[in-house]
Amino acid sequence: MSKSSTMQITKPHVAMLASPGLGHLIPVLELAKRLVTHHNLQVTVLVVASDASDEQLSQLLHSINQDFLNIVLLPSVDISAIVDPDASISIKIVVMMHESLPLLRSAISAMAIRPTALIVDLFGTEAMAIADEFEMLKFVFIASNAWFFAVAIYTPEFDNKALAEHVYQHQPLKIPGCTPIKFKDTLEIFPLFETPIYDGYLNASRLMSSANGILVNTWEDLEPKTLRAYRDSNLLGRNSKAPVYPIGPLARSVQPSTSGKEILDWLNKQPRESVLYVSFGSGGTLSAKQIVELALGLELSQQRFIWVVRPPVENDVSGSYFSVGIDSSDGQDFLPDGFLARTQKIGLLVPMWAPQAEILAHQSVGGFLTHCGWNSALESIINGVPMIAWPLYAEQKMNATMLTEELGVAVRSKEMPSERVVERDEIEMMVRKIMVDKEGYAIRNKVKELQLSAEKASNKGGSSFNSLSRLADDCWSFVQTLEVKAKGG
Repeated sequence: MSKSSTMQITKPHVAMLASPGLGHLIPVLELAKRLVTHHNLQVTVLVVASDASDEQLSQLLHSINQDFLNIVLLPSVDISAIVDPDASISIKIVVMMHESLPLLRSAISAMAIRPTALIVDLFGTEAMAIADEFEMLKFVFIASNAWFFAVAIYTPEFDNKALAEHVYQHQPLKIPGCTPIKFKDTLEIFPLFETPIYDGYLNASRLMSSANGILVNTWEDLEPKTLRAYRDSNLLGRNSKAPVYPIGPLARSVQPSTSGKEILDWLNKQPRESVLYVSFGSGGTLSAKQIVELALGLELSQQRFIWVVRPPVENDVSGSYFSVGIDSSDGQDFLPDGFLARTQKIGLLVPMWAPQAEILAHQSVGGFLTHCGWNSALESIINGVPMIAWPLYAEQKMNATMLTEELGVAVRSKEMPSERVVERDEIEMMVRKIMVDKEGYAIRNKVKELQLSAEKASNKGGSSFNSLSRLADDCWSFVQTLEVKAKGG
């Protein structure tokens, strides 16, 4: 609106705060790119980094064209004296974000052009107070789906009785107009509802209600029921009028990858949609026994595969979250005897990391065994690749249920991989179902439909493009209001 006005106004400057971890940074960067390239905004991304060395983080940041996108890496904070080393990833991130608030305030104060708006995620809601200090608009970016957002925002409405029935009697948590949360899919925070840790989550949920708007990494046709429930039931509460902007899918862009050339060369030699890609995200790990069963299941399936392999970690499914580096191990120490020799013609093992976006976009890939992080799920959908859901932590169990039971684009094991070892015969069955068996036709067909839906939503004139345009217009209008006020108008 204001962009075409005859009145010359300053271009809005949006600051975006990214939580630690590649999984949080990737959608933030993609959102920043769209705001700059499609909506003519100036964007600064402020990255809260962990104190662990992360080679992939450095590579990702160096791949960004910083001529049009400004990236500020905030100094890492030491939380070793505050948080137990065995604490969950979520708790560690919350503490890192809290300890980084003074650094964020200093970074914003030092900017030559004061930001018009601040965009934070669920872990960064405390930073909205800084937006108030600097008289900025404030938005929350939910990098996950609308179902997860509905749970997060409705949390203050759950009383202790409902939570106790959910945790101790395994009753579902009910949210108006939305699919209930079964206990098998519950978030890690709900069993802690009687602890101070839960209070922090509750506070973050309440703070979201004060935002000027909520951005969600989904699109209208993917979750119409949940988005309709938000609008009809006012899940944010009677005192909030914050609009929801479905702006997805925001997924990692395909970039030329010199480090993945050997993988892509191998894929170029394989038949169309014949390869299963196996990866557990930027931090997922398996036990030694599960690695053996997965290897033998892949071998039994006789399907081609690329497997991003990490050394086993017992009792910590997120063991690599803050330590994704390059490991030269070829798996000889923890894979079954003779596995490498027996599968050398059909399989490719990649240590620690692979260029996932490029792999999933390759025509030879026909399936994805995934931990169900929302970034990975979206990357699979936008490339029309059916999935084997293998949730490990965070909201991944919810995502797995959504992908299998509601969207019909994935299969999953009978029991949770995070709770028991999935055996080789079941793995073989799941692989063959999504790759070659006739009974997997509906799954393969459905994901192709969603691929087209995602493309339509993102294109100019699509629902997500228009939704992000409305947010950009809000920023332009806010700048115009400030300039009129400054001139005494």
